[in-house]
Amino acid sequence: MRVPTVSVLITTYNSARFLKSCLDSLKAQTYRPLELIVVDNASTDSTRQVLEKLAEGGKLIFNDANLGFAAGQNQAVRASGGEWLLSLNPDVVLDPDFVWEMVAAGELDPAVGSVSGKLLRWSPDKEPQLTGIIDSTGIYFTPSLRHLDRGAEQSDRGQYDRLEYVFGASGAAALYRRAMIEDVAVEGEFFDQQFFAYREDADLAWRAQLMAWKCIYAPKAVAWHVRRVTPERRNHLPLEINWHSVKNRFLMRAKNISWRLYGRFFLPVTWRDAQVVGYCLLVDRRLLSALGAVWKARKELGRKRQLIQARRRVPDKELLGWFSVEPKSMLDGPLPAKE
Repeated sequence: MRVPTVSVLITTYNSARFLKSCLDSLKAQTYRPLELIVVDNASTDSTRQVLEKLAEGGKLIFNDANLGFAAGQNQAVRASGGEWLLSLNPDVVLDPDFVWEMVAAGELDPAVGSVSGKLLRWSPDKEPQLTGIIDSTGIYFTPSLRHLDRGAEQSDRGQYDRLEYVFGASGAAALYRRAMIEDVAVEGEFFDQQFFAYREDADLAWRAQLMAWKCIYAPKAVAWHVRRVTPERRNHLPLEINWHSVKNRFLMRAKNISWRLYGRFFLPVTWRDAQVVGYCLLVDRRLLSALGAVWKARKELGRKRQLIQARRRVPDKELLGWFSVEPKSMLDGPLPAKE
């Protein structure tokens, strides 16, 4: 049986604390071969020393400035040669069969462009570090255009143990088919570099859905992720994270939503927008410049929107069902037995 080639793409920025565990879990993978590409965004801790010591055989790209997660991943894509590309955060530890299970699920259907595994929480400062708390089993959108992680904060009791299609995969550990990457890229960018970081995986998932690529959830592909950005922690997050989060909410919508879909969800979207703008006005006025950044980017956004909407293959009526208060999925068959 032919084994598809897989490239692992890691973008680092001051990630020394987690890198050894992440790289060790890659070395323990039962799937072979794996091509490793790491892009470091000008880390100021010992990240580069850790990479030079532990990432033997991998391609290391050292940037002179922090270009952001999106740009770093795009660099890694261009340097890679795999048929499947695993976008992996350095704060993720993989089960030994993770890559095998992800590829097995992706190969079930040629229309699958991305694969989500079962991500659980990794808590480095607690015991046990590798918990049974769900981090993500794929992402979904609500009618207010919030994107959330299925099952987040729940104890894993097997409630997400079936193979099924979901809207998209969390970029912390998402497997992408190269054919999809080439198909959905806009002006040579797979991840939109205007986003810099945060929400770029949801933007990509939406664009892929518009272009008729499916995302499959593989419950047997288990990994553990250190989750620092959650809605509940907004008040405790650094300004930069909240700034990009506000900006990217509107960037994502400007490119991907149709007027018909916007009209359908006008009330919940407008209410959520009022909450976001109100927070910027009344709680943290430093975030107002994020709204200004969206306005300044309007010409580039308009150009990207035209390109995306001209290439869309899926009508609104097929997308409507994905926007739901409760996590949505579509049931499929079981994974093939491991040979």
